[in-house]
Amino acid sequence: MSGHSKWATTKHKKAAIDAKRGKLFAKLIKNIEVAAKMGGGDPAGNPTLYDAIQKAKKSSVPNDNIDRAVKRGSGAEAGGASYEALVYEGYAPGGVALYIECLTDNKNRAVMEVRTALTRNGGSMADSGSVAYLFERKGQVVVPKEQESGETGEDALLEIVLESGAEEVEDLGESFEVISEAGDVVAVRTALQDAGMDYDSAEVTFVPSMQVPLDADGAKKVIRVVDALEDCDDVQNVYSNADISDEVLAELDEAE
Repeated sequence: MSGHSKWATTKHKKAAIDAKRGKLFAKLIKNIEVAAKMGGGDPAGNPTLYDAIQKAKKSSVPNDNIDRAVKRGSGAEAGGASYEALVYEGYAPGGVALYIECLTDNKNRAVMEVRTALTRNGGSMADSGSVAYLFERKGQVVVPKEQESGETGEDALLEIVLESGAEEVEDLGESFEVISEAGDVVAVRTALQDAGMDYDSAEVTFVPSMQVPLDADGAKKVIRVVDALEDCDDVQNVYSNADISDEVLAELDEAE
């Protein structure tokens, strides 16, 4: 799940090491192909491609796979698919809103997969526009506290990113989340690079304007729906307005 929460960071870490690594790789490769097709195969002149490549590298996607994806997307090599970007809206149990981004070469398959994942796990499809208004399009850069130069503090990070358009910095435990306007994410990322700081990801995301707090039972149901959606080949990102506290996460970990 992507979103403005510590849960997102926890899931991001797990995604790199769990049994779905092959599925994660396929989604990252698809992102690279689409970015290269839309803006050209030169990362220096295509910030979206640059960030898609960096995200793939940080998830240990082999360089050969990345290079081939860039070539397919830019047309330098045959075999690239024609992907369509689609958005679906839905609800998880407890009235939690879901905003689901897909990249697919088969619209009918995508909507069927999404509907099945929702309905089999207690969720439902929502009409277009009924959920989207609950989310704002924002830039999101995740910065690990542990840097080569030592541990970074929130004040030091703010000093680096504030003039580049950062709106807020949130402490996620082992990392910081820097939120900006969507158009400022490249400027924030560049400010970090100029300061010699590493970052885990830099991307445009959807941040909920209001959240639904969940207890352990509610959180378990929402996580089940989100996992089912993320397991769909055509689903790239799932955003929700679920608010799962550290205490509830700890309770779920103990129950496993």
